[in-house]
Amino acid sequence: MTKVVVTGGSGLLGPDVIKEFVDHGYDVVNADVKHPDEARCKTVITDLTNLGEVYGVLADADAVVHIAAIPVAYSHPNEVTFQNNTMSTYNILEAAGNLGIKKAVISSSESSYGICFSRQGLEPKYVPIDEEHPQLPDDSYGFSKIVNEQTADMIHRRTGMQVVSFRLGNVITPEMYKNFPGFIHEPEMRKPILWSYIDTRDAATAYRLAVETDGLGSVALNIGADESSMDIESTELMKTCYPNVTDIRQDISGYAPLLDNKKAKRLLQWEPVQKWRDNVKTLSD
Repeated sequence: MTKVVVTGGSGLLGPDVIKEFVDHGYDVVNADVKHPDEARCKTVITDLTNLGEVYGVLADADAVVHIAAIPVAYSHPNEVTFQNNTMSTYNILEAAGNLGIKKAVISSSESSYGICFSRQGLEPKYVPIDEEHPQLPDDSYGFSKIVNEQTADMIHRRTGMQVVSFRLGNVITPEMYKNFPGFIHEPEMRKPILWSYIDTRDAATAYRLAVETDGLGSVALNIGADESSMDIESTELMKTCYPNVTDIRQDISGYAPLLDNKKAKRLLQWEPVQKWRDNVKTLSD
């Protein structure tokens, strides 16, 4: 049985990732600083900023999925966010590479493009934003994600370990769909994230497929839904909130996403299936 260590399995995204791997027959260990509300596998309390503890929890693993992090900018002092996110990721990849683990998936963010937490009102250079879009954050959170992607490249060069970095859109659990009616007609509320979202269940599938896919090297992939999170068409969203952005590189008619997920779909054979309208309706029934 293939053993996968999932870090941060007690957080927002982790439980569905663990469920995905368990449901597909993996031996899963959760490495976190706390136990989850619902135990689906063994949890090992681990300080990921301690390299020795990371070596210990990764022993005998075949793959590692690294989700644990301070998940937003400005919730902690800047240097705390940067140190925690970069050192935990470095330790995970350093230990995994030296232990001979062949597959790792780490959690980057759309925040690495710099728009989400910009203090300067940064706008996209073009839409939809793909993986080639400049990464220009002015916050330590977004910058930590760039450093982590570079760490992935470095470890891959040294050890050959496959490392896939997921630039996740706004992570939504099924319970969070109840919030959607409050913003789907308010374009300014989610403007900085380009109205993106990714359901935890669809993200979980992507993590599993990244472990199961071979030959990816070190690669960064946008992970977002096939639609925006709004009930306003995407062309209208851009005209209203980003009238100066005139470089529209793909068809954005209807509710097309402004975070381009085509590369992940192609490389992973992944298809996000969750739609916010279906989930809002389910919650209201």
